[in-house]
Amino acid sequence: MKPLILRGARQVGKTTAVNLFARQFDQYLKLDLDKPGDADLFERGLSVQELLQAIQLHLNKSRTAGRTLLFLDEIQNSPKAIHAMRYFHEDRVPGLYVAGAGSLLETLIARGNVSFPVGRVEYRFMWPLSFLEFLEATGKHDALAYLNSPSIPDCAHEALLREFRRYMFVGGMPEVVELYAEESDISALSRLYQSLILSFQDDVEKYARSGSVATVLRHAIQSLPYEAGRRIRFQGFGNSNYGSREMGEALRILEKAMLLHLIYPTTQTKPPLAPNRRRAPRLQFLDTGLLCASIGLQGKLFEPVEMESVYSGILAEHVTGQELLAQSEDETPPVFWVREKKQANAEIDFLIRHQGGVVPLEVKSGRPGSLRSLHTFIEKSGVNTAIRLYSGELHVQEATTPGGIPYTLHNLPLYMASRVYDYVNENVRLI
Repeated sequence: MKPLILRGARQVGKTTAVNLFARQFDQYLKLDLDKPGDADLFERGLSVQELLQAIQLHLNKSRTAGRTLLFLDEIQNSPKAIHAMRYFHEDRVPGLYVAGAGSLLETLIARGNVSFPVGRVEYRFMWPLSFLEFLEATGKHDALAYLNSPSIPDCAHEALLREFRRYMFVGGMPEVVELYAEESDISALSRLYQSLILSFQDDVEKYARSGSVATVLRHAIQSLPYEAGRRIRFQGFGNSNYGSREMGEALRILEKAMLLHLIYPTTQTKPPLAPNRRRAPRLQFLDTGLLCASIGLQGKLFEPVEMESVYSGILAEHVTGQELLAQSEDETPPVFWVREKKQANAEIDFLIRHQGGVVPLEVKSGRPGSLRSLHTFIEKSGVNTAIRLYSGELHVQEATTPGGIPYTLHNLPLYMASRVYDYVNENVRLI
């Protein structure tokens, strides 16, 4: 088995995940490469066998029979440890399994600070908790069982909608969810959200190539929640005087740190759905709870308004993007579609690749007849199936565009965003 490297933004639970995984092993060796004493072990030019012995002596642990997990936390701090991953694969010690975790790895690669052993390590990506994980973490086991069932009963709809509303405003950062599970009080989370934002800022600034870049990064991080869910321009981002080049560099650094994704639109209606980088991207922030806390939306949790209407619909679209990312096996963001013409713009929130074609997905309230952009896409692409996420119950209907094109509309409750790929695979057949 190849060594494993977990990649993800800071504070998404990489270390905790490995600590829990370690319970399956007979011995657990953990190094924190943020500590000089731990990192120095990799500066000695030792063989794999010698390095393992040195680690065991350093941790005051002897070799045991059975399986051993060696975990290199904060691996981005030691280029030599990253390089050693190659030899853990090539000169494998029987019974030894190796994992590493870190943030900002992509930034270090881009700057030439480290070289990854391509083909000799396996990568896994971690995101904030999904809605399914949020239910489990907050002890809502009945709701989780209903959501995972093949057919969700009508009696569970309101409860699931209520829990998804909480998830939308609390978010999925593990430390935040843990505190919320204990306190059940969203007002108690403010200080923790602020601490997370400051930790991101302090961490990312370490890797700025100059003080001026650090200043731009600071502004970008402070502006992210206000721009999240919107299509952006680099020039003047966050109501600043910064130019396109310097702000573009800052946002790409934050994207490498996995604090955001720049989702570029496609103008194509059939795969391969190549992103058009000449058009304005949509900004997907790390976490919907951080977004809400930063711009003062959390009071909306208690207001009797439809979720897809809060914050002009931006919040529901953003949390859907977060859920789609959590279901992906890599860091590839979802795709959205645009047609930009004078007085005839159209935009589809997401496109799902399926059976060699695409399924358009909209996050919208209202009647099917009001889905103008969706109808434009259907008439242009010829697809016969679409999905709408909204606050209502699940139902499937046969609909027709204004141009007379028939299609099947799957109306799914918003909480189904956490299972939309499963739903499409099980229920959608493209002609």
